Amino acid sequence: MSAIAEVLSSDLNHSELHRPAPRGSDLPSCAVCADTMVAAEASAFLSDGVVSYLWSCETCGYGFVTKHALKRIVCI
Repeated sequence: MSAIAEVLSSDLNHSELHRPAPRGSDLPSCAVCADTMVAAEASAFLSDGVVSYLWSCETCGYGFVTKHALKRIVCI
């Protein structure tokens, strides 16, 4: 049995665009069994610069979706 939850990330500021790769504490955890997930199962670009990620727990099968808004950087 799997469930779907939707999480919207907060807006990133410019300094966060150049931070190093995420650490273990930055990775999502399963809401059912608390196992840490390393990589999204799938991703898709949605309208207006939004990226959607599908996460699925390998331990218990729980699934959820996260969405992250991308900011455009304009070079003048």
